[in-house]
Amino acid sequence: MMKAAGFSKAVCTPHFQYPRYPNDEDDIRKRFSVLKDAVARQEDYNGVELIGIAGEYRVDAIFDQRVANPRFLRIIDHYVLTELSLHQQVMGLEEKFFNLQMKGYDIILAHPERYPYLNPSSKLLERFKEMGVMFQVNILSLTGFYGESCRRKAYELLERRWVELLGTDMHNNVYAHALLDATHDRKIEKVLDSNTFLNKDVAAGVIKHNKL
Repeated sequence: MMKAAGFSKAVCTPHFQYPRYPNDEDDIRKRFSVLKDAVARQEDYNGVELIGIAGEYRVDAIFDQRVANPRFLRIIDHYVLTELSLHQQVMGLEEKFFNLQMKGYDIILAHPERYPYLNPSSKLLERFKEMGVMFQVNILSLTGFYGESCRRKAYELLERRWVELLGTDMHNNVYAHALLDATHDRKIEKVLDSNTFLNKDVAAGVIKHNKL
């Protein structure tokens, strides 16, 4: 189904969120290896190529511990995919991201359009861009899948040229069918034609990112 939607490669990014998703990096690596082996044994497999395993790390109660003793599953070499609470803002976000950068990592913030306490004119998002944080918008946000507010903010972020990556937020077949429908959305086609995203760089294994 994902091939039909135009995807050829994928990086899996399971959640790391305490205590809801208490995943362990070593365990996730093993499970990803099992998955790849199972795919390799399917002679008639015609799906997307699984090119890597990373994590989507919530800035939660143990995030500072993760930064102090880093074991992050990263995109390519040093890019850490992060997400914030969908309900309320965590205090000290700028400092937490700065501390992560001081460990030698670059930061990707997942779906900034989905945080109700942030909008494209927020000083915090502007500060993140000044720090070189990359933004990854969900494709389905552009269709209104998460509501009108998310859709509007996603397009505003695009207008500001603040979006470096697009994500699928692929949780189950409901999302897969919605993504397939999105391939027929002319507004999505226009977004893809008029913006330059770094997803192909991820697939190639090298992100060419010019920080502000």
